[in-house]
Amino acid sequence: MSQQPPSPSQPGSDQPRPVIQPQPGIMEIALYEAGAATLSGRSDVLKLSSNENPFGASDKTREAVARAAHAMHRYPSTDHARLRAAIAEVHGLDPDRIICGVGSDEIIHFLCQAYAGPGCEVLFTEHGFLMYRISALAAGATPVAAPERERTTDIDALIAAATPDTRLIFVANPNNPTGTMVAEEELARLAEAVPQTLLVIDGAYAEYVGPDFDGGAGLVERLPNVVMTRTFSKIYGLGGLRVGWAYAAREIIDVLNRIRGPFNLSSLALEGAEAAVRDHAHLEHSRSENARLRDWLAAALAERGVPSDPSFANFILARFEDAATAEACDAMLRGEGIIVRGVGGYGLPQCLRITIGDEASCRRVAHVIGQFMAGRAAVAT
Repeated sequence: MSQQPPSPSQPGSDQPRPVIQPQPGIMEIALYEAGAATLSGRSDVLKLSSNENPFGASDKTREAVARAAHAMHRYPSTDHARLRAAIAEVHGLDPDRIICGVGSDEIIHFLCQAYAGPGCEVLFTEHGFLMYRISALAAGATPVAAPERERTTDIDALIAAATPDTRLIFVANPNNPTGTMVAEEELARLAEAVPQTLLVIDGAYAEYVGPDFDGGAGLVERLPNVVMTRTFSKIYGLGGLRVGWAYAAREIIDVLNRIRGPFNLSSLALEGAEAAVRDHAHLEHSRSENARLRDWLAAALAERGVPSDPSFANFILARFEDAATAEACDAMLRGEGIIVRGVGGYGLPQCLRITIGDEASCRRVAHVIGQFMAGRAAVAT
C-alpha cells in the first residue's frame, strides 16, 4: 500500500500551518507592566511604585488568613455571603447588591464582557487606569479616551465624547495616576446626561479621601445607571490576596454573577477581607498617617522645585520640566535603591508617581530628589 503524503497539520509537512487568530482587539492590548519590585545588585530596595500600604495588612487580618489556611483543602464559598454581609454592615449597603471579584480588575472585566462588545465604545479619561482600555479591547469594544483638564476629570469632555454606541464610562475617583478627583454632583451630572450608559465609579482609593466619603455609593442608590467598584488592595493592604467588590442595582449584579466563576475567590482571600473590613483601627491609622506624610512629601518636593497636584490618594504625581528630566531623576532614584513609577504609558512622560511610604521612606525619597534638583541647578548655572 502506498504511503499517503502528510497533511499540513502533520509533522514533516512543507505546507504552512494555519494560524489560529484571537478575537479582534486582543493583539492591540499592550501587556500590563506592574510596578518594578527589584533592582539588580541591591538588597535594600525601597519600593514606592505600586501604591501599597507601607503598614501592610492588620494583625487581625493575618490571624484570619492563618486560621483559614487549616481548611484550604476545602472549596470556598460560591456566594461570598459572609464577606458581602460584612461589607454591607460596615458601609451601610444592601448585601444583595454587592459582587466580589479577584480585585476590582476582575469586576471591570465583567462589566466590559457583559455590557460592551464589537460595535460598542468604552469611554474613560485620557490619564485613566490602563485596565479600562485593556478590558474594553478584550471584550471587542472600542476604547475612547476623553481629555482631562489640568490632570483632572473633565465631565463636560466626557459628555461630549459619549455617543449612542457608548456602553460604559469609567471614572476613577480619586484618579490613578493623577491623585485628583471630582465632586459627587459632577458625577451625578454625568450619569444623568447619559441615562442609557453605565457610569462606573472606580473607588480603589476612596478610603484615603476621608471617613465621610462614600466613594459613590450614594449615587448608586440614587441613579440606576451607576456602578461603584472598590478594592482591598490599597488601604487594607491585601494586594497579594486580590479581593475587590462592586455595588450596583440588583439587575446589574445579577448579570455580572452569571459570568463570574463560582470559586473566583479563595477561602484565604474571603476570610482575610472580612477581617480587614471590620478592623476600623487599622484603617484609621493607615488613613491618618497617609494624609500626614502625603502632605509632608508634596510640600518637601515643591520646596525642591518639583510640584504636584493636590492628591486624595496614597501617592503623589511629581511633575518635572520634561520627560528627559523625569527619566534622569528616575535613574538617580534607582541608583539609590528607590523604585517609583514612570507614567509615560498614561500619557504623562514628564511625571513620576510616588507611593506614600512610612516616614523614613518619604524622607529618603525627598532627600534624593532634592539632591537631583540641586545638581540640575548647579549645572544650569
